[in-house]
Amino acid sequence: MPSATTNLRKADSRMEPRWPAAVAMIATGWLNMGLPDAFSAGPHWLLLVLVIVLLLPTIFTHRTGRHDLNRICGYLVSGVITVFLAWSVAMLVLLLPTHREPPKVLLESAAALWIANVLVFACWYWRLDGGGPHARDIADRHSAGAFLFPQMTRPPEENPGWSPEFLDYLFLAFNTSTAFSPTDTAVLTRWAKVLMMTQSIISLTVIAILAARAVNIL
Repeated sequence: MPSATTNLRKADSRMEPRWPAAVAMIATGWLNMGLPDAFSAGPHWLLLVLVIVLLLPTIFTHRTGRHDLNRICGYLVSGVITVFLAWSVAMLVLLLPTHREPPKVLLESAAALWIANVLVFACWYWRLDGGGPHARDIADRHSAGAFLFPQMTRPPEENPGWSPEFLDYLFLAFNTSTAFSPTDTAVLTRWAKVLMMTQSIISLTVIAILAARAVNIL
């Protein structure tokens, strides 16, 4: 019978990499730097600095095995980028009729916010599904969660130890922003449905602004 140490080593050997999520959060801060001051909640560099500062304790708590603190730090940095995204989208909608920004700047800002929308919600899906990345790491196989991925419907022997990683959630978020639906992945929980509806609304709003400006009807 395998010991607890053997199980721990098994979990460590298939530990999901965290760096893709960190890169996505930093990219969100970088996108914010390209926004006009009117669309940013504070100086354009503020979000990038906050993300980097908040990621440091997140990385430290993960490396030292303090998973409860790591979860709190993860929620905090995800919450910060969400607040900045919500503020920027609101300012984009409110300031659009004033025609203060040149059309090129407006289109570039809308495109940046659309990409940021994908990255922010990918981080939330990754952070929350199945109890989070640590809970997925220690599970033998990802068989329960907020999303039913196609791999979960196949016999376990065909995908032994399979668990979704950040790229799976990024793909899910991308489809939600483009097709306004999860396409190949079923949504099983209410909180996930609320998040996906929110992401779709933001994406639809930004795309509508892009289209409206493109045909010059505003």
